[in-house]
Amino acid sequence: MSFTLGGSVSLTPAPSQVTLPGNYITDFNFLNQYLPDTYEKEFERYGNRSVSSFLRMVGAEMPCTSDLIKWSEQGRLHIKYEGVTLDDAEVAGQDDVVLNIAGHALRKGQTVMVSDSGTSATASFKGIITATTTDTVTVAIYDAAGLPAVTGLSSGDNSATDLDLFVYGSEFKKGSNGMEGALEAEEDIKENNPIIIKDKYSVSGSDMAQIGWIEVEGENGSGYLWYLKSEHETRQRFEDYLETAMIEAVPAEANSGAIAASGDLGNKGSEGLFYAIENGGNTTTGSLDSLGDIDNVVTRLDKQGAIEENVLFVNRALSFEIDNVLAEQNNFGSSGASFGLFDNDQDMALNLGFNGFRRGYDFYKSDWKYLNDATMRGGIVGGAVDGVLVPAGSTNVYDQIMGKNAKRPFLHVRYRASETEDRKMKSWIVGSAGGASNSDLDAMEVHFLSERALCTLGANNFFLFK
Repeated sequence: MSFTLGGSVSLTPAPSQVTLPGNYITDFNFLNQYLPDTYEKEFERYGNRSVSSFLRMVGAEMPCTSDLIKWSEQGRLHIKYEGVTLDDAEVAGQDDVVLNIAGHALRKGQTVMVSDSGTSATASFKGIITATTTDTVTVAIYDAAGLPAVTGLSSGDNSATDLDLFVYGSEFKKGSNGMEGALEAEEDIKENNPIIIKDKYSVSGSDMAQIGWIEVEGENGSGYLWYLKSEHETRQRFEDYLETAMIEAVPAEANSGAIAASGDLGNKGSEGLFYAIENGGNTTTGSLDSLGDIDNVVTRLDKQGAIEENVLFVNRALSFEIDNVLAEQNNFGSSGASFGLFDNDQDMALNLGFNGFRRGYDFYKSDWKYLNDATMRGGIVGGAVDGVLVPAGSTNVYDQIMGKNAKRPFLHVRYRASETEDRKMKSWIVGSAGGASNSDLDAMEVHFLSERALCTLGANNFFLFK
């Protein structure tokens, strides 16, 4: 009689939550003098696999009690209009001109400066508004030469020329009446809604009877775990999703498939970090491989909130580009490199990286693992994100729900919570195994749930590098 032994000795866990022949050592052949040596400690071939840490570094978490989070942000203090066009009847030399500005808030008596927005244009003039309609303003020009020959006039098509206009003051005669109308402060009401994130781990009671230990050094600490290592990884993965969902979430558009989804699936979405920056912040493509590229970022920040300190969270490629640019600014050592806050010598290890620099503002640089991870953003080619610029500190906003001013970090997470229910990070056990006794299910299920939203305050101060 002969026997054929199936399977093979394998110490590799199965990717699915089922018991397979390869999960256990089955080759108990007593004719074999030696049993295999096994390592009870798991080898971390990918290092720390978690990608979360970004929001922990730059933001805070605070509770909320509503399905909707609303806040108001200040608008611009001064008035400027772009895309202004001349009425087709205007010609060079006129004393007053009619400008087309749909839905404007300009008033008679205000003094304005109008300039040609073309890249090579130099024509500009100043004048005073003498009449207004809903979509036009009449401007009397101060210069005796009248309307200069802007590009549209020379081409014969005034509507083809985009002009810029901004208000710099007003002028009235002695004993005149006051300004007609009033200009209300501009407010931008922002809102976002929390989404419910779930996950679950399940193991049958029979499988739980197979006891085994393994030593784990992972993202949440080290120690010996019973065979429920998969539950440990499910929790780690869920904690990563709590952050990546806040970064990648997008709102569901009207008539989209997500809106039409049936059953228990969520169908409203939320505004994540990337979406908020793309729709209300600054997005740039290309590289930062020259000082001029960095200066362009600084110039743009000047036109926004001019936040003094900013943090760059970047992938490896963009980090190297910034390091190389900074190194080129201080290249006088005998070996061709002398940057850093120390005196390099030939026997000293050279630090080829920078953690921060000042160019108009203070910038601090940090590698963002999420953008490097091959299973997440690091594996994206089309639509890849190379980094984000996040303003540091906090800002004052008017909380529409609380009805008062509040000081908040530019980037923070709001989670649903009350005195009786905290949905920041919930976990509970269901079943009749593993210590649970609240169901007739012959298994143990570990459920995870969180309900949260990301608030990106002042998105105009953020940069997305693509």
